Amino acid sequence: MKTLVAYYSESGNTEILAKAIYKGLETTDNDIVQIDDTTNFAAYDIIFVGFPVQTSSVPPKVEKALKRIPDGKMLALFGTHGSLRGGPLAVSAFHYAITLAAQATVIGTFGCRGEVKASLLEALMNKAEYRFWALEAQSAEGHPDEADLEDGKQFANLMLQKAGRV
Repeated sequence: MKTLVAYYSESGNTEILAKAIYKGLETTDNDIVQIDDTTNFAAYDIIFVGFPVQTSSVPPKVEKALKRIPDGKMLALFGTHGSLRGGPLAVSAFHYAITLAAQATVIGTFGCRGEVKASLLEALMNKAEYRFWALEAQSAEGHPDEADLEDGKQFANLMLQKAGRV
């Protein structure tokens, strides 16, 4: 089974998680690339796509990539975010990503916290509409941590198991 881990990362959080997911794959025919370097999704049986959640959504580069995934390909989404795990802002980003890849068979999603740049937090603290989120995101300092990365490896393994049953 040929597997691809494609990711987009700005601060490095998603790249760290992508590498953990890649290490968690228990197959031998795997590739890991930045989303910009992805040219041929058709060559893979399972595709993992990772991104940082930005304003409760998917970055434009990732939007374009998700729309290019061929019909019926198995897709696992992962992302990093400053919100609490399972929080509505991150969940809405995953829901949106799923609609962008409507032609794929989404077999799972995984999100973990990622440290948010201090300069961004400081700017958002001064805007009433983002203050609550910025306060929450402060507690993401140090993430993804070892426990997050271990969870990412387990997610990779679970997706491989699900793909064998799909």
